[in-house]
Amino acid sequence: MSQTEAKHLKDYRAPDFTIESIALDVNLAGKATKVVATSRVRRLADEGTPLLLDGDGMQLESVKVDGTAVEYDQFEGGLRLAPAPLEFDLEIVTLLDPEANTSLEGLYMSDGAYCTQCEAEGFRRITYFLDRPDVLAKYTVRIEADKSFPFLLSNGNLIEQGELDNGRHFACWEDPFPKPSYLFALVAGDFDLLEDKFVTRSGRDVKLQVFVDKGNLGKAGHAMESLKKAMAWDESRFDLEYDLDIYMIVAVDFFNMGAMENKGLNIFNTKYVLADSDSATDDDFHGIESVVGHEYFHNWTGNRVTCRDWFQLSLKEGLTVFRDQEFSADMGSPAVNRIQAIKVIQNQQFAEDAGPMAHPIRPQSVIEMNNFYTVTVYNKGAEVIRMMHTLLGEAGFQKGMKLYFERHDGQAVTCDDFVSAMQDASGVDLAQFRQWYEQAGTPVVTVTDSFDAVAGRYELTISQENPVAGENAKPLHIPFDLELLGADGTSVFSKVLDVKQKQETFVFEGLGSEVVPSLLQNFSAPVKLKYDYSVEQMVHLMRHAGSEVARWEASVALISQAVWQNVARLQQSEAMHLDPRVVDAFRGVLLDSNLDAAMVAEILNIPSAQALVEQVDKVDLDLLLAAREFVIEEMAASCEDELLAVYRANSFEDSVQARALKNAALVWLCQVNEDHQALVSAQFEAASNMTDALGALVAANRASLPLRDQLMAEFESRWKETPLVMDKWFMLQAMQDTDTCIDRIQSLRGHAAFSMNNPNRVRSLIGCFAAANTAQFHRADGKGYQFMTDCLKELNKLNPQVAARIMTPLIQFAKFDDSRQQMMKDCLKQLQTMPDLARDLYEKVERALQD
Repeated sequence: MSQTEAKHLKDYRAPDFTIESIALDVNLAGKATKVVATSRVRRLADEGTPLLLDGDGMQLESVKVDGTAVEYDQFEGGLRLAPAPLEFDLEIVTLLDPEANTSLEGLYMSDGAYCTQCEAEGFRRITYFLDRPDVLAKYTVRIEADKSFPFLLSNGNLIEQGELDNGRHFACWEDPFPKPSYLFALVAGDFDLLEDKFVTRSGRDVKLQVFVDKGNLGKAGHAMESLKKAMAWDESRFDLEYDLDIYMIVAVDFFNMGAMENKGLNIFNTKYVLADSDSATDDDFHGIESVVGHEYFHNWTGNRVTCRDWFQLSLKEGLTVFRDQEFSADMGSPAVNRIQAIKVIQNQQFAEDAGPMAHPIRPQSVIEMNNFYTVTVYNKGAEVIRMMHTLLGEAGFQKGMKLYFERHDGQAVTCDDFVSAMQDASGVDLAQFRQWYEQAGTPVVTVTDSFDAVAGRYELTISQENPVAGENAKPLHIPFDLELLGADGTSVFSKVLDVKQKQETFVFEGLGSEVVPSLLQNFSAPVKLKYDYSVEQMVHLMRHAGSEVARWEASVALISQAVWQNVARLQQSEAMHLDPRVVDAFRGVLLDSNLDAAMVAEILNIPSAQALVEQVDKVDLDLLLAAREFVIEEMAASCEDELLAVYRANSFEDSVQARALKNAALVWLCQVNEDHQALVSAQFEAASNMTDALGALVAANRASLPLRDQLMAEFESRWKETPLVMDKWFMLQAMQDTDTCIDRIQSLRGHAAFSMNNPNRVRSLIGCFAAANTAQFHRADGKGYQFMTDCLKELNKLNPQVAARIMTPLIQFAKFDDSRQQMMKDCLKQLQTMPDLARDLYEKVERALQD
């Protein structure tokens, strides 16, 4: 493909050839690693059809068909062979340089270990192949390496290993399940190993192994326990049992993603494996449990049944994100886990839907496949699965899952195949619901209502539109969760409404008094809700809504309204003011002993500046930042006594929930004045866990307290040799809202613990700055945009995949003022004119400038 050529879903055609089996002989030898790939190929197309193979970045040594050298044509991105017989053996020999592979795709070195990343199109960097998900083959792999790499791992079961001359050894692996090339994995290195076992419900012993860098064995236990929980949960909730005799996890430091679900051999970013209370926060422990679960659940939803083409990516990712969210909810707080999922949609996915990279959960076209890995495909995809679950109910959904596996086990299928299984098993008509897979953009749902006191009749009118799809938008099937609350707070009606028309009116009779509607409870559909709530109604919902998530949603609406009202006052050159009822509502939350501490902490974590930006079509950023800061300071000052009481009460509790609330309260207290920095210092010095130590640092960093620099220096001194902890330190540096922030970040690029070659370091310092430091990234002088652009230019050569993922804030300029928009576009034009701009970046730059 050329730099500008796009692939389209409508152009999909079945492969002309398939590969039934492949034997890989990988001789690991540094810069001269040799791969001999022997494939059994079968022609599916007419006689005379040439064989076209994908390939990139390798040195080709030889090509043989049935043992005889043949002619071939090499072209950019592939290899063409003359028409071949119906079935034949194809041997291809390639040479690789894993040490020079900074893209971290294909076979590369990660901190002294060999490892692979083949999703989406990395296998073509190892050998020439039909590198597409609808070609499923059985793999046999022989790995040879120096004994300094004692562990030689691949997919499936170990069938042979032995010693060789010259200090070398080998291992052979066989995967009994046909799989697409993107699920191939290889790891060779020297690790610490944690072993355990899991007994399946049918009585089989499954060996469990977690491989970590030397010295980190004590940090692998939580990942192992999470794996066993996930295996047991998938058996009990989805009736799915693991199918191999061994399950391996390997943690590597250089990794573009969070983890990869390669069959039987999951390769993980160390961030989602290594944890102990000294070095990992409560959020880290939760994240590890979630990601370990996610990759394990892929064994069935992604591996046993995979996607036909990459346009169907949400088939496996949306479904598996839904499954890992349900797992996390069952392991912890359902409400808090649901809130975290909602935040991702509202704060990140809505922004993607409103930007130049907007696409349906099943995209229609793409230039670079790596750009498919988006919050739309993953997280909105999960919301679409969740809506299906709502419409079918748990029993109907499980029937659909069983039918899906019965029909498609061992196949590469489409999103339509999944929906059909759900519909056929449950009997629920999902014809209109399929539009969720087709339309880009976030639906806007507007609600109006009226109450006739004489007749006791309440009318609710719901209308939907999609600004991105415009006039071509078709009405979606929206499950609309509704609760009506009486004046005394009791629930008088609760049901999920089926909204299917562009406008519908629902009538409720026999009501004795006016009601307060709790709309779209639990975020029952990924839409933007517009309803003119009064302060009294929002306070009523915060106190009485039957759903904890609905109470949190009301708090977000209340604080957001207060911020936007003060933006309007500033626009009119009026003094800012905070309604006492807003303060009383939050004070009431702090005083409510019946509320879960974790829920109170969530309510105190009010919307970020970027989240508020996503609530409007156009924003005066400077006024928004000023209004938000005013509201925070007024709230903190007004509730200082209550916050202090909450902080002290939870300081004596040793639980995840108490720590969350204590640290949220501390951040607020530090916004009142510097008098509370003694609390910060005391907590930091006494902290027996990373959650409390980091909580103190966050509070000092957020308020730029005088002791901030001293605490940051102490933290750095203690943890400078622990990369994952230093990532937290880099993130704090990137998030401080000071005029010197960019200069400090620039200087930190030379820090001994930082490397532009390591995706974790890049995301923590540069990516976090762009995504989370709204004030400094969007500085009026454009310095933030230029700094980001300079980093992207450097990453374009090192790791374009990471560059494309962290550049997202630079292309989402539509909501900002003309001056900022122009500066962002000027930076994108600098990238556009680069002669060697990678496809990952090219696609995003072009779409942004054409939008």
